[in-house]
Amino acid sequence: MDIKNQIDKNKLPVHVAVIMDGNGRWAKKKGNKRVFGHRNGVKAVKNIVEAAGEIGIKYLTLYAFSTENWNRPKTEVEALMSLFISAVKNETENLIKNNVRLKAIGNLNLLPEKVLKNLNEIIDKTKNNTGLTLILALSYSARAEITNAVKTIAQKAAKGELNPENITDKTVSKHLYTGEFPDPELLIRTSGEYRISNFLLWQISYTELYFTNILWPDFSKNDLFEAIIDFQKRERRFGKTSEQLK
Repeated sequence: MDIKNQIDKNKLPVHVAVIMDGNGRWAKKKGNKRVFGHRNGVKAVKNIVEAAGEIGIKYLTLYAFSTENWNRPKTEVEALMSLFISAVKNETENLIKNNVRLKAIGNLNLLPEKVLKNLNEIIDKTKNNTGLTLILALSYSARAEITNAVKTIAQKAAKGELNPENITDKTVSKHLYTGEFPDPELLIRTSGEYRISNFLLWQISYTELYFTNILWPDFSKNDLFEAIIDFQKRERRFGKTSEQLK
């Protein structure tokens, strides 16, 4: 039986987030430079975006570049930025054809001007698409995101625009980069690492975590489907007992 047909379309996670890890190790295994792994990682992105759209996932967030990644060797960062531009340009028609809406979160002002310009152009071109929303986390840090949200809330309170007594977790959520999106229900990390790496720390409070040893360039559509099938076998209690859910 085709693995995709084993998925219960009535129990799909609305939002799937992915920490795409292992490009460098994949390249090293093949005797190549890290950028070779990043190029092949882009192919995996294309496959996973297509797979998510095929089965009806509404939101897909990909951790593409963290604020910590700026500390990598200059040549690798420059190669990654160049790769972002070409990948975004090359995929524009496919995103439009497949009704995918592109969004981006993170400290985007740190991105090179050319990268940001191309990114914003595609975000604008796809803004009316109604299928999968693809969210790229670029120059992203969850701690910075939460800190910025706290600063904004504090400023509003100081101006009298917000009563501190009325601040709730929903207030904080609304002021995060992801304020317009639902929290992820499933977080996938590839490459065998068991870390969250400063990704969506607030949003994944009740997210199901799925770890796989597969390096990102080798992560296929079927691997995504297997992660979703695993998710569908889990009991999500949100602090309640099994009996309360029945």
